[in-house]
Amino acid sequence: MMKLIGAVLIIVATTWAGFEASRHLHERPRQLRQLKSALQSLEAEIMYGHTPLHEAARRLSVQSAKPLSWFFENFAIKLTNTETTVRDAWEQSLKEIWKKTALKQGEFEIMKQFGETLGRHDRKSQQKQIMLTLSHLEREENDAYDKQAKYEKMVKSLGFLSGLLLIILLM
Repeated sequence: MMKLIGAVLIIVATTWAGFEASRHLHERPRQLRQLKSALQSLEAEIMYGHTPLHEAARRLSVQSAKPLSWFFENFAIKLTNTETTVRDAWEQSLKEIWKKTALKQGEFEIMKQFGETLGRHDRKSQQKQIMLTLSHLEREENDAYDKQAKYEKMVKSLGFLSGLLLIILLM
């Protein structure tokens, strides 16, 4: 009886781990789309709304879904409440929120580089920087879709099958 309960617990745990890894693969393209949309909204705020950066970030935090809304909210708070540069506030906000996202190190580097140029140029140059960042994120999104298509189902199956293998080895 105890072996059966243990076997069921092993299957449940490994299957859950497989589904969790699959969820991560599924979330990455969605969050990249949201990030691209947020940057396009930021571009509109800068170019056409002439909105100050802290106010634009606050608006984006309301418009965006979590965890990106946390990032923009954190960024807006750092800009208004602390004596820091835009680059430092951007980078600190990225570091604090990044672990809560499904995004990878490549996207982190793209966003970090974008933050280094944010607020340093005139509107036209800033628009070019946003467009460059969007093109890099587009490439990463295509890569995320490819990985999702290749590995999502496999990871789910692998979780279940590794549980079966573990049970067989322990019996």
